[in-house]
Amino acid sequence: MSDALQTIVDFLSSIGIRVRAGSVPADAFLPGLRIVDGGLIFDPAALRWPGDLLHEAGHIATVPSALRPKLNDALADAPTSPHGGEAEATAWAYAALVHLRLPLPLLFHDGGYHGKSAGLILTFTLGVYPGSHGLVQAGMALSPAEAARTGAQPYPHLIRWLRD
Repeated sequence: MSDALQTIVDFLSSIGIRVRAGSVPADAFLPGLRIVDGGLIFDPAALRWPGDLLHEAGHIATVPSALRPKLNDALADAPTSPHGGEAEATAWAYAALVHLRLPLPLLFHDGGYHGKSAGLILTFTLGVYPGSHGLVQAGMALSPAEAARTGAQPYPHLIRWLRD
């Protein structure tokens, strides 16, 4: 297992997201990765992009805890919740990447984000954080104004990694 993959797996485990190596069908929605009952299963030999673990973990982390066990695979049948969508999952994954001090292309790789990875790298590098407002609304991060009032750190620092 690469150092980056091990770092991600250890982090996800430490915050309470179930993650384990295992068998993943070749037709999985992402190469070498599945969401099963609110946890992650990855095949180290088939996982093409370790950063995908962070993005999928973002989906798990940003939905209310009662909905997590209902999350499976491509999330097409997942229950929806305010501030628990694609933008928030991406913002969560970025915050985790920053926290872990991993390089941006690990998350925003050429094989993901519908060809918009370079644009996302630029956007986040410039301090524009799509999805961060949803994390603030879900009580997972502080806005710059809230952080200034309280003396805490704003997003991309998270005050809570899992939504209640």
